[in-house]
Amino acid sequence: MSILTFKGGVHPYDGKELSKDEPIVEYNPQGEIAIAVSQHIGAPATPIVNVGDNVKVGQKIAEAAGFISANVHSSVSGTVKAIEPRFMANGTKVNCIIIENDNNYEEVDYKKPKPLSELSKSEIRDLVKEAGVVGMGGACFPTNVKLSPKNEDEIDFVIVNGAECEPYLTSDYRRMIEHPEILIEGLKVSLSLFPNAKGIIGIEDNKPEAIKKLKELVKDEPRIEVKPLYTKYPQGAERMLIYAVTGRKINSSMLPADAGCVVDNVDTMFAIYEAVTNGKPLISRVITVTGDAITNPKNFLVRIGTNQNELIEAAGGFKSQPEKVISGGPMMGIAMSSLDVPVLKGSSALLCMQHDEVSAAEEGNCINCGRCADVCPGHILPSRLAKLASRGDMEGFEKMNGLECCECGCCSFICPAKRNLTQAIKSMRKEVLASKKKK
Repeated sequence: MSILTFKGGVHPYDGKELSKDEPIVEYNPQGEIAIAVSQHIGAPATPIVNVGDNVKVGQKIAEAAGFISANVHSSVSGTVKAIEPRFMANGTKVNCIIIENDNNYEEVDYKKPKPLSELSKSEIRDLVKEAGVVGMGGACFPTNVKLSPKNEDEIDFVIVNGAECEPYLTSDYRRMIEHPEILIEGLKVSLSLFPNAKGIIGIEDNKPEAIKKLKELVKDEPRIEVKPLYTKYPQGAERMLIYAVTGRKINSSMLPADAGCVVDNVDTMFAIYEAVTNGKPLISRVITVTGDAITNPKNFLVRIGTNQNELIEAAGGFKSQPEKVISGGPMMGIAMSSLDVPVLKGSSALLCMQHDEVSAAEEGNCINCGRCADVCPGHILPSRLAKLASRGDMEGFEKMNGLECCECGCCSFICPAKRNLTQAIKSMRKEVLASKKKK
């Protein structure tokens, strides 16, 4: 049997040894928290609490404002102190509900749903919607919408993305190691919506313990299979994952459902399980705090809205002042200018590096070596697209399939001239998509 993978990709230093053996530790915030009303794709949620209101853990504090939107819940108990814009990790300001944490963590009375076998499909989707579950692998697409394709009978595969190909990140790995049975139960919930679908858990083969545990648990499950994947970045990107495990191809104009697939992240499956089995909303997630500037790299179960400054201290602080701090991983993460930002549903890691190799690199001229094209998983020509982007040639950019870029960063990583290819292409993609939206 051939190893499941895709054509292209790179092999960066993965850095996972820093935190992969660190068990998940629950962390409770010390001060006020800031819960953003827009931490998902789509319309921002509408606040339904006022300044001065007392709230409890799990209480809905902002309501989905449309079909593509998501509810937001309080992760602590306390008093609503303000509703105001706050900076996020990407440097933008987003309206937030500021709650003064009383440290009592008094919860609402969760209404336990009926057993899964007694729930209708619409009830399952409503529970996921009510819980504010979104894709937690980064895109933050509302999960109830993803679980509502036009024709559910045409869904052949429900895929759990356990690749975790981004270097340094180990939060999904720890979830699979510590609570694999919950992951499987969450997958069963999703499979109950699609009668013709098979469940696939895709895991890179650098995680043999997770593969072994999950294979043992699903050996008697006829609808679920664990598929080891070749360890290569970006094996966990949606298009690459779908191709690796099913052989089906999608492009930028398609959704996974168009290829008969639904794809969800490991942490998302946990949130689905909690919503449908226990009636609990999405109020926390696992975050990896790591990097060579961190004293004690850790995996924390963190309440949404927690200030990320606190996580640094909880990991023992900096052993040396970092030159660069990234929200997420080194390939697709966002460089941060401040740690005074809240944890969001899509926050996966806090990566602190002693040296900023990207800034230190001196950009040179393209030598036409073709390495960027060799590693591009989208099979496009990054060097040519970057030149078109530098000229502002939107028409030429689109004709050369610039929209097929998945912004994985492979081209910039492999470029011997250290050209900022991904950044140029990413900026032009935004311009082209914005122009199309206006039209």
